[in-house]
Amino acid sequence: MSSMQPIQQKASLTEQVSTMIRAAIVAGEMAPGEHYSAIGISEKLGVSRTPVREALQLLEKEGIVTVAKNRGVRVNQISLDEIVEVFQLRLAIEPAAASRGVRNATEDDIKQLKSLHQRMLEIGETGDGRATLEADKEFHLYLLGLAGNAKLDNVVGELRNLVLAHGQTTVPFARSSQDLAGDREEIMAAILAKDPQAAAVAVRDHVMRTAQMLIKSVCSRTEGLDAKPFLERLDALIS
Repeated sequence: MSSMQPIQQKASLTEQVSTMIRAAIVAGEMAPGEHYSAIGISEKLGVSRTPVREALQLLEKEGIVTVAKNRGVRVNQISLDEIVEVFQLRLAIEPAAASRGVRNATEDDIKQLKSLHQRMLEIGETGDGRATLEADKEFHLYLLGLAGNAKLDNVVGELRNLVLAHGQTTVPFARSSQDLAGDREEIMAAILAKDPQAAAVAVRDHVMRTAQMLIKSVCSRTEGLDAKPFLERLDALIS
């Protein structure tokens, strides 16, 4: 099934269109370096050009695409240097946010996190990598959102989007959707135990594993690219 499906007329068409474009990039339906017509995108999504144009402007501000006059839109290629920098920031801020989130979590919050975790496991079993990534994002953003810092939420969301929306994922190149969904057991155990320190360690380990797998995966698919120097830089901001 194509990620570029007609969408329903709900609130914020621009947001829906940007989500669909991101999904198409993650799914490899829009490849880095290729040019795509805004008119073609609007026709596939069944909407007018205005929300497509607005969505592309938002994605361009995030550095995901470049809109060229009379040439359409091009998906930008993200470099390994940029990937390392994104994960350096995630390693610096997500463990502390997870610790604070567990400290602030109510019983209802823990119940919701259990539900989100279970949903992610169920989606992972279907083999739908894109849906699993979305469920993974929802779980993590809920947990980190409990830290109570709206700006942090925005930063983390943008950092995750910056890598995912360039089509750089560990699924299916480095692990299956089932493996991705299952790589949360330590985080969930820390949440259920209401242990902030354990949550910080578990989130750091999870983010580090993801970064290492992604870097190794990209290098394995790129002739002459050595993963070692990029891996060594990952924790440079916090070591």
